[in-house]
Amino acid sequence: MINATFFIKGENLSGFSLEGHSGFEDEGKDIVCAAVSSAAYMAVNTLTDVINEEAQVKESEGKLELKVACPSPTAGAVLRGLEIHLKNLSDQYPENVTVIYGGVQ
Repeated sequence: MINATFFIKGENLSGFSLEGHSGFEDEGKDIVCAAVSSAAYMAVNTLTDVINEEAQVKESEGKLELKVACPSPTAGAVLRGLEIHLKNLSDQYPENVTVIYGGVQ
């Protein structure tokens, strides 16, 4: 199961953490994992390299975390897009992806 946790700062999304493996299919054939990973890395790259948000990114085996120090409206829109995408995947694959809201930053 991939656990997606979104962080909230004030009333805005300020980051996310993805942890686990979907278990939908074998490594290299897992479309759920590919959909989550691709969207997450697009969000990270957009936030850090395109709009130059000050963000802390941590990556390890089976885990990716991003926290934006002071999220701009543009950063919030990127994070909201990722949230919608992951919620849709969770609806389609409820045994493989879950979305929750975690600690307030």
